[in-house]
Amino acid sequence: MNQPQNLPVAVSADWLRDHSDRVVVVDSRWYLDGRSGREAHLNGHLPGAVFADVDTDLAAPASADGGRHPLPSPEDFATALGRLGIGDGSTVVVYDDAGGSVAARLVWMLRVLGTPAAFLDGGVQAWNGPLETGEVASGPAERTPVPWPCDRVADTGTVSARAGEPEHLLLDARTYGRYTGEQPAPVDVRPGHVPGARSAAWQGNLDGEGFLAAPETLWERFSVLGADTAETVTAYCGSGVTACHDLLALEHAGMAGARLYPGSWSRWGGDERLPAETGDPHRT
Repeated sequence: MNQPQNLPVAVSADWLRDHSDRVVVVDSRWYLDGRSGREAHLNGHLPGAVFADVDTDLAAPASADGGRHPLPSPEDFATALGRLGIGDGSTVVVYDDAGGSVAARLVWMLRVLGTPAAFLDGGVQAWNGPLETGEVASGPAERTPVPWPCDRVADTGTVSARAGEPEHLLLDARTYGRYTGEQPAPVDVRPGHVPGARSAAWQGNLDGEGFLAAPETLWERFSVLGADTAETVTAYCGSGVTACHDLLALEHAGMAGARLYPGSWSRWGGDERLPAETGDPHRT
């Protein structure tokens, strides 16, 4: 399979239509409210799209130490990818119906391992072609396990040691109400955020029409938060899914190399020994 070179973090529906014979299309719809992404896939998906389950294909089992969606082991991830037909030479386009906030998880995972991957800008709503229903058969592909790069993943100890230091910027990709603790989701074990973290809700990465904002717009957004001068930038969310949208937006802005805290608030907030901050100390 010939790989499109210099693949951006997001591609348009027109681009996908023109390259559909050269990419693996993945449906990664998933819902925080308990709806079934697999059922949504079966009821209507892009032609040839395989379904990747966030809970099983893109995460290890939930645990107190890892949070709700720990990164899978390199071996388990390679097995899941091979089953989906994503081999060592594949190029991948992932979509959801939530502004790329879910698709970003698989896209980020693949890109940090060197696999060309992008999310469909605008999601399934931007696709004006026909949809298919039912299961999609995906032939097995050879996928070599690759370790997660240590400079792109931060654990709880690393985050705790640097929390509150401006040169080690920590971004919270959850909605602003969950960040402040004023409107926590039922899945939040307690209200608030990691002390020192800045609010960077993933929705702020989109323009008024629901597409990924221009690089210069995102550069300004993240520069205001200090990403342009920070020594390290780490993103987290509820469980390491929507934080990947911030990471891709940073890359789109030209700020590559940011890290994911996979455990995110599900790991930090679940440990009563770790401090939690409410409100917004940066609000003026």
